[in-house]
Amino acid sequence: MRKLVVTQNISLDGSIEFLGDWFSPQGQTEIDQSDLIAEIHRQDSQADGLLVGRQTFEDFRGYWPTLTDDTSGISAYLNQVDKYVVSSTLTEPGWENTTVVNGEVAAEVDALKRLSGKDIVLTGSIRLCHAVIAAGLVDEYRLFTYPAVQGRGRRLFPEGLEVPRLRLEEVKGFTSGVTLARYATV
Repeated sequence: MRKLVVTQNISLDGSIEFLGDWFSPQGQTEIDQSDLIAEIHRQDSQADGLLVGRQTFEDFRGYWPTLTDDTSGISAYLNQVDKYVVSSTLTEPGWENTTVVNGEVAAEVDALKRLSGKDIVLTGSIRLCHAVIAAGLVDEYRLFTYPAVQGRGRRLFPEGLEVPRLRLEEVKGFTSGVTLARYATV
């Protein structure tokens, strides 16, 4: 069975909602992020599915496929990976290798996990994250924590939701000050 991996960029105070300028999608800062980009590529090599909600999909679709000078390689990966977008309103995704998932979320995601293949990564898509976490479908969390305090914004784990036991698999620091903490569900 494939793993469902929630990968999120998160501020030091726990927000995964980008309301400030603490995150740059291509690592476009003065700080060297080559080691961070290399880690993203390593993780991408272990995944052949991307699961997102409609809003995140539309944000991605409006940005990544149009880049012609992306030296990070992220746009090339996103253009070729199988994308699954959860939406009850989207009918024509308009981005190659995209499947619209419009049934009951937990059942549809469970069915995707049962297909042969590599990891399925879920990123952004806060409401979708909350739904699959509550349904117990997440196998691993990869949290890239940025050294910034946003002071507001939605969290990965909503108020009242418990995930009682996680096992730390890896902690890694990058030259930019970003850290990666990887947890498996138990």
